[in-house]
Amino acid sequence: MTAPRMHIIETYFECCGFDHTFLQGGTSVYLWNLSRAFAARGHRVSVVTPAHGRLDDLRGRYEVEDLDYADEYLLPLVLDPDVWHDLPAEVHLPLRTTAHRIRLDDVDLYFLSNDYLDRLPDTFYPPYSAKGRDLVFFKPLVFQVDSVRFLRHWFGAEKALVHAHEPYYHYLLPAALRDDPRKVVVSTVQSNMPITKKVYAPEVRRLLALLGAEADLPQDRPPAEPELEAVSQYQQLTHLHYEYPPDHVALYRLVLENADLIDFLSPGQLDFYASFRDTPFETLFARLPLAKAVKENAHKMFVGGCAISDQWLAWDPREVDRTAVLEGLGLDPALPTFFHNARYALHHKGQLELVRAVDRVLSDGLAANFVVRCISGAPLDDPCFREVAERHRGRLHLESERVDERRVFEYASAADFCLFPSKFEMDTFLIAQGEAMACGAVPIATAQEGMAHFLHARPEPETTGLAVNRSFAEDDPLLTTALVERVREAVTLWSEDPARYRLLSHRAAEVARQFTWEHCADLHLAAFGRLWDGEPAALPAERALRNGWFDLLKDEEITEEATLAHGDLAAYARRAPVDPSVARRFFLAAWERADFATCERVVDRFPTAVTTEEVRGLRERCSVTGDGTLVYRLPHAERVELVTPAPRGTAARALPEVRELRRTGAGAFEGPPPTPGARLLLTLASGRVTWDEARHG
Repeated sequence: MTAPRMHIIETYFECCGFDHTFLQGGTSVYLWNLSRAFAARGHRVSVVTPAHGRLDDLRGRYEVEDLDYADEYLLPLVLDPDVWHDLPAEVHLPLRTTAHRIRLDDVDLYFLSNDYLDRLPDTFYPPYSAKGRDLVFFKPLVFQVDSVRFLRHWFGAEKALVHAHEPYYHYLLPAALRDDPRKVVVSTVQSNMPITKKVYAPEVRRLLALLGAEADLPQDRPPAEPELEAVSQYQQLTHLHYEYPPDHVALYRLVLENADLIDFLSPGQLDFYASFRDTPFETLFARLPLAKAVKENAHKMFVGGCAISDQWLAWDPREVDRTAVLEGLGLDPALPTFFHNARYALHHKGQLELVRAVDRVLSDGLAANFVVRCISGAPLDDPCFREVAERHRGRLHLESERVDERRVFEYASAADFCLFPSKFEMDTFLIAQGEAMACGAVPIATAQEGMAHFLHARPEPETTGLAVNRSFAEDDPLLTTALVERVREAVTLWSEDPARYRLLSHRAAEVARQFTWEHCADLHLAAFGRLWDGEPAALPAERALRNGWFDLLKDEEITEEATLAHGDLAAYARRAPVDPSVARRFFLAAWERADFATCERVVDRFPTAVTTEEVRGLRERCSVTGDGTLVYRLPHAERVELVTPAPRGTAARALPEVRELRRTGAGAFEGPPPTPGARLLLTLASGRVTWDEARHG
């Protein structure tokens, strides 16, 4: 069956990947590669983006057509008085928007220009410091409104699929186009921005009214219950969730409820954003209205994927002179070499722990090279980096400058291993890891869901490398220690088992080279084609099983493995009777996950399924001694922290007090007495992070 020829309109705040001088972020590169792949398949492709004050620059290199389009209107902005103290409650921006087109590689690029869209020609994006001070902060919001108005005018009578990127930059668009029978909207979640990120509701309501899309905005209940206050406050330290005033609306929920499809860059990213399983946010997220909205709209979600550049895959790593590259960096080519390549993001990319681990292994005399690129437009601001680089000159090459892509390819090709200890699940695909693996570098990387497609955390016979547990702490000694252990393991592998090293290197390259733009286009076009033809989206049973949405499944679709993973005895009972042997399996699985509520349910209903010793371990795991010492015992806990909430009202986003309990032995911890409202944060040996009561029994 021949796929329908579609008109695909790509829209984002920055769609400039066709020109490296006009480029700010990776999403631009993604969009340009995907647009060209769609056009090569015979689809009509249009791209809508701001001109960012660079039209004259573009005219010098391309044929720019000035279109017969001029849209003059007043843009109303309802301002949050708690943020914009010195401005009236509503301001009006007089705008005159023009449109300009470049035709390139069978793609039509439309650039919108006005007084606001042309500001910040060097950086494009408003700095966060502009919030509450300078109305240029609303430049992305201006583009949202302008793009909807342009789509309606220029493509109004046409059937088209509008593919928008990053919900923060298009949350008005799905609602604005929802009632247009000629337009369908696909939203791509490019980054794992906090899923509960909110915007000022009166502002959203006013702009949707301007766009003729008045709608009841979803209302959230008040902030977390008192027993979850510590859990809620702690999320600010994980970058997963922040509290907002009641007059704000969750922008992702607006997208969920109004878009026709939701697109993700990897299967793991989709899974993570649906449940936050095994993270400090999981418990709180399950109580939020947004979790219900995610479940209700899960049938819309699909994985369109991401890819490694065609140019990178076309180059041959065997043509790189490893000796010349490493000697040029002052390193010894006879030694195993580790490579890291990422923007400078101290906590997101796990670079603090990475540099500390490098310092430790080299100080201990490990014979290895490290090439560490932390790309920054300014000198690295953490003195630890400079000190470690100076201390290990000849073993560590540290650089922050941007270099051309070919040079980075040579670094990767000269490396034996690549290091990517990213944290907080902020990575959604991680192209840089794929690039290094495509050159044969064996990965040592975090077992994040968003990176799972690279298979470094899989067991044999699939594994491509070595994994360290996920991390949700800004300064994480557990991650540093794990990196030290994996680096040492890698050097031993390289020197003592070269055959296995070569096998992993071959697997790493083979896996990474599957991620092509051709494959990415296939995934997108399959989903787009069904939507274009009006086929209803369906929720795959596998996704419902992974997330424990058993009420969305038929009895025969439920599996024992899934019910055990979620501790759902009632779901298991829909497929088979629960007897003491089954109940015991539930107890043991729940114990390993530190899911003590399920353990208690098993003990209450099936007391013969659990030994007296196991019940004692469950009910006496946490206690307070006569002198007030908090004692906690759990054999598979790696770290236990006492989280005490600040009194509500002390600050808009008060931070809790976090104190790590002292480890007194294997699985044994002691600390200060808990105060009311305190909770225990557990980091398990498996990498799961979860919560427990601060006193039990």
